[in-house]
Amino acid sequence: MITLSASESLIIARISATDLGAHQRAEIIALCTAAYEEDFTAMFDMLPGSSHVLARLNGQLVSHAAWVTRWLQPEGLPVLRTAFVEAVATAPEHQGKGFASAVLRELATHITSYDLGALSPSEAAFYERLGWELWRGPLGIRTEHGLKPTPGEEAMILRLPQTPVLDLDRAMSAEWRVGELW
Repeated sequence: MITLSASESLIIARISATDLGAHQRAEIIALCTAAYEEDFTAMFDMLPGSSHVLARLNGQLVSHAAWVTRWLQPEGLPVLRTAFVEAVATAPEHQGKGFASAVLRELATHITSYDLGALSPSEAAFYERLGWELWRGPLGIRTEHGLKPTPGEEAMILRLPQTPVLDLDRAMSAEWRVGELW
């Protein structure tokens, strides 16, 4: 739950990467770099066609999440158009205040036309509180040479209005991509 003083204003908005200006892109990269303590300079190259949810507290960017379209395939089902969530981040000085939860709730309202929501969690318990479910079955990446198992990786899913019946204990695969596979 977010508690704001009378002088504070939190605004959460969705924006496409193509509509972000250079300053906004730099803000997002700086926020994610600080939150993860790793270089996010190549983020927009790695996430072409991404959509972003931004939370601003009194005009300052405090939290962010993005999604890209990916194609996940649970065993026994056709390929599902998936909103794959990336770069969920909150400025270190604002963590633990509910901003990322608010951003993810807002994000969920924008992905309802997809078959599935998915992400690779850094902290599964955080996402479970928001309705995400840990995929228990084996994961793999589809390549031109066949399926490459990815043991040690984790994925979580968010059921959406069009999500088919899923067996979370079966295998699931995603298409290969540059950078992080999951």
